[in-house]
Amino acid sequence: MNDEILNNNLGVSKPRPAEMPEKLIEIKLLCVDVDGILTDGGIYYTDEGTSFRRFNAKDGLGLVRLMKFGVEVAIISGGRAGAIEHRAERLGIRYVFTDVSDKLSVLKNLAGDLGIKMDAVAHIGDDINDLALMRVAGVSIAAADAVDEVLSYVDMVTKNSGGHGAVRELCDAIYAAQGGEPA
Repeated sequence: MNDEILNNNLGVSKPRPAEMPEKLIEIKLLCVDVDGILTDGGIYYTDEGTSFRRFNAKDGLGLVRLMKFGVEVAIISGGRAGAIEHRAERLGIRYVFTDVSDKLSVLKNLAGDLGIKMDAVAHIGDDINDLALMRVAGVSIAAADAVDEVLSYVDMVTKNSGGHGAVRELCDAIYAAQGGEPA
């Protein structure tokens, strides 16, 4: 199946981010989900009941590089506070919203506060709670292992799964589309 993805028997082929640089040239804000995007979607528990998430270091470097290039990054998650904020702080991500039930309002308010039009916003997600954001964002992206409803809606699909380089793939494509120098 060459470099396109056939979305779970939906019969819908979607391009990879690197195949659509023209859609990524004007992106000023990248909005990122956490569970299933920055992580593999698994929630791990210790015997004592403490939960934790696994983040991908390559995704983190991609986000840092993109922010240094001038693209704002926001994390908007319905997930519980804690590990998300620690990871975001380590990466230097200033806009972090957790325990959010209305992700759309948060994104619209943030974009407005930053003076960024929705056409210049990209959102990457993997599940139905991301669809409202995807409908207003200028570019919508899903990780390769997103649910069918999301895969059928988005503009593009990453080659990699959530927590396994999907965010890095997108960051690198935005960076390259906007004229960033190869690493």
